[in-house]
Amino acid sequence: MTKTQKRIITILAIIAIMLVGSTGLYMWNIYREFATRPLGAAIPMASQTLPPIWTATPGNPMSSVGVVIPAPAIAPTNTPAPLCGGPALMNILAIGQDQRSNNYQYGLGDIVRVVRVDFVTPKVTVLEFPRDLWVEIPYISDNLDGFDHGKLNQAYLYGQPGDGFAYWDDPSQGPGLLALTLNLNFGVNIDHYLAVNMRTFENVVNAIGGITINVPDIETAHNTGLPIGKHHLGGSEALKVARNREEGMFERVGNQNLVLCAMREKILSPSTVTKIPELIQSFQDNIQTDFTPEQLSQLACLGTQLPVENIAFASFPEELFTEVRIYEDPEYPKGLLIFDADFNVLRDYVTRFQAGTWPQTETATALQTEEESASSSVCP
Repeated sequence: MTKTQKRIITILAIIAIMLVGSTGLYMWNIYREFATRPLGAAIPMASQTLPPIWTATPGNPMSSVGVVIPAPAIAPTNTPAPLCGGPALMNILAIGQDQRSNNYQYGLGDIVRVVRVDFVTPKVTVLEFPRDLWVEIPYISDNLDGFDHGKLNQAYLYGQPGDGFAYWDDPSQGPGLLALTLNLNFGVNIDHYLAVNMRTFENVVNAIGGITINVPDIETAHNTGLPIGKHHLGGSEALKVARNREEGMFERVGNQNLVLCAMREKILSPSTVTKIPELIQSFQDNIQTDFTPEQLSQLACLGTQLPVENIAFASFPEELFTEVRIYEDPEYPKGLLIFDADFNVLRDYVTRFQAGTWPQTETATALQTEEESASSSVCP
């Protein structure tokens, strides 16, 4: 082979490498564009849309609503890097919509939970908000003759695009309006949202092969409507347990926690965990969310590394709430049963929840008050 031929071959090899590299870079950019593209509209920043301060109304806890100024940031320390490429912390608004249809045009946000995901510890803490709290809902007064209050679950409905609603025109729709309502009333800061209707919930449970719930005692049997023992449930049966409130609203929350713990155990089982990417892809068109595929993968990854004792469910103490009937909502002239509460107390719990100091882990239970320890639980 002559020197000229060797030079030609070398030049062709370099060109070939460059073409392969360029093609690889192009495909990588396409993947990144897909992986980082949100599946829905983001929630507007509360600081850009709501008043920056809060002033209490003396003597009327139901009207004591506003944005809580967050505590000053703590100086960074030498903490481990977040797992799975995620952020250090993420607050997720999880919504259970009460419709069985295939769309999200209508429906109340009957399950409202804020999920605090700590990618460093790692730990997941879930705080339940009663749907019947009487709250101020932003952006609705122009559509209700100046009236600006409603049940918490109505905030989601008023933001949805169904006929007669769509009380604000932001692309984030009901989840966005519900997120801003939580911020306005309780100082909740939301990063992302995920809304699931009843039909999709049933389909997800069926897709993972059902779940197994253990009913350990008579009290749980009364609450769930199931006899003592283990029960393998399909989607419709799991939904029935999660929606059962014959024993009361707070018992229903316990039922939902049982279902969520069972789903977590099944999803992270060896037979299911490898199917998580396919499950995410198959249901991404049947949910409301502003997550990107990459962020969903980060959460799935974290789930495989999360000790079961680091999943905690928190509820405000039941004694903080009083059920009363009001006649203020023009849509319900016969009156509404709502929960009255001191929002200052609820905000204090929210502040500690977002700071990661409530509820405490099992190792710190001795430091909790009896009231606080009774309002939190972990998966068995």
